[in-house]
Amino acid sequence: MWALCIAAFVVISITHWVYRWRYPKCNGKLPPGSMGWPLIGETLQFFTPNTSSDIPPFIKKRMERYGPIFRTNLVGRSVVVSTDPDLNYFVFQQEGKLFHSSYPYTFTEIFGRQNVGNLHGVMYKYLKNIVLHLFGPESLKKMIPEIEQSALRRLQQWSCEDTIELKDASASLIFDLTAKKLISYDSEKCSEKNLRTNFNAFIQGLISFPVDIPGTAYHKCLQGRKNAMRMLVNLLQERREKPRKQPIDFFDHVLEELKKEGSILTEEIFLDLMFVLLFASYETTSLALTLAVKFLSDHPAVLQKLTEEHEMILKQRENADSELTWKEYKSMTFTCQIINETVRLANIVPVVFRKALREVQFKGHTIPAGWAVMVSPPAVHLNPQKYADPLAFNPERWEGETGSASKNFMAFGGGMRFCVGTDFAKVQMAVFLHCLVTKYRWQALRGGNIVRMPGLQFPDGFHIRVQEKEDTSNSKHQTTPDA
Repeated sequence: MWALCIAAFVVISITHWVYRWRYPKCNGKLPPGSMGWPLIGETLQFFTPNTSSDIPPFIKKRMERYGPIFRTNLVGRSVVVSTDPDLNYFVFQQEGKLFHSSYPYTFTEIFGRQNVGNLHGVMYKYLKNIVLHLFGPESLKKMIPEIEQSALRRLQQWSCEDTIELKDASASLIFDLTAKKLISYDSEKCSEKNLRTNFNAFIQGLISFPVDIPGTAYHKCLQGRKNAMRMLVNLLQERREKPRKQPIDFFDHVLEELKKEGSILTEEIFLDLMFVLLFASYETTSLALTLAVKFLSDHPAVLQKLTEEHEMILKQRENADSELTWKEYKSMTFTCQIINETVRLANIVPVVFRKALREVQFKGHTIPAGWAVMVSPPAVHLNPQKYADPLAFNPERWEGETGSASKNFMAFGGGMRFCVGTDFAKVQMAVFLHCLVTKYRWQALRGGNIVRMPGLQFPDGFHIRVQEKEDTSNSKHQTTPDA
C-alpha cells in the first residue's frame, strides 16, 4: 500500500512539474509557443543546421505557427523570441531600464565572465569610451592610409599565388591589421603559437551544442579561448615588466587606464575586452568581406558600377597615386550601399540577447521578469514586407538610405549598445574594395559552399585567382570576375 502511495506521489509530482514547465506561471498572457521537453527545451531543434538562405527554420516555422513573438526554452532558459521590428526597437531603446544585455552561460564561458556584453551602466559606458579612442572617426581618418597599404601588400601577395581561399585569406589580412593596432602583434615575428589559430574554431563553437567534451566544436572553442587568454596574460606581464615611455598601441593605452589611481577597470575586464576585440576583428569583417566579393562575382553589373565609382575617385585626383583620403571614403556612395546589402544578407550576428529586468507588457503579451528576450536579426532583414525579394542581392535598394540602426536594420545592433566598431568595419571593407577594383581583377574558380548555422551563413572554400591590372588608367582593363 505504501509503495503504491509513493509511486502515485512520484507520478503526480512529475506530472505537475512537466505541466509547470510547459505552462509557466505568469501574471498576464505569455506569448504563444512551446517550452519543449523538460530541461532541454527546444535546444536540439534550435541547433539544427540551416539548409537555406532564408530565415532559419527554427524561427520561420514558429513565426508561421505562433506569429512574430513567441516563447520557447533554450539550454534551460525561458526565452521570448522576437521577430517583431517594433518589439526589437523597444527592447534596444529600453536598455538599462526595462532590459539589459544578458547572454547564455555558454557565451559567457567563451567570451569571459567580465566581457563587455555582460557589463552594464557606468562600467559599460566607460569601456565604450575607451574603445572609441581606437575606433572613433578621428582615429579612423588617420588610419585609412595604413589600411590601404595593408590591403595593397596583401593583394600583391595574393597575385603571386595560384589560388586564394578568400575567407581564410581575408581573415588573416584583417586580423593582422587589427591585432597590430591592438597589441602590436606581428604574426611573422611572434615566437609563440600563431594567435589567430586560437580563434579558428570560435564561430562553430559559438553556435554549437554546448557540450564540453574533447572533440566537440564547443570544447575546441573553449580551448582556443584558453590559449589566447594565456598569450594576453603573458603580454600583460611583459608590458608591466618593461613599460613603454609612451603608449604605442591600444594595449598600452588601456594599461595606462588600469594603472590610474581609483580606476574602475580591473585586470579581468581588461583582458576580456582585448579578447572580444580580437575575436570581432578576426571573424565578423572577414565574413562580410568574403560575401561581398562573392556577391560581386555573381553580379557583373553591380561590379561594373562599383568599379566606375572608384575609377572616378582616381580621375578626380591631381595625383592618381596619392593615398586614399577620408573625403574620398565618404564619397563612396554605391560602395556603402553594397556594404549595407552584404551585411543585411550575411546576418553575421544571428541573435541578440536581452533580459527583462521586470515584467513588461507589449502588444497584449507579457514578458515575465527574468526571462530572456532573443531578437532575431535574420527575421527582420529577410522580411518580404520590408525588403522586396529579400534573398536577392540588390544594393540599389539602399539608395537614399544611410544604413544606420533602425527598426528594420540591425546588422550592427541598436540602442546604446550599437556596435562601436561599425565604422571601422565599413572603412576596412570600403578601402579593400577600392584597392581590389582599381588595381586588380579576379577570377572566381570555385563558388564556395555556403555553410549555414542557426541564423548565420558564410562561404567556405571560395577560391579566387587575383591578377594585377596591366594598366589601371585604361578603362578597358576593368575588374571582371569569371565565374
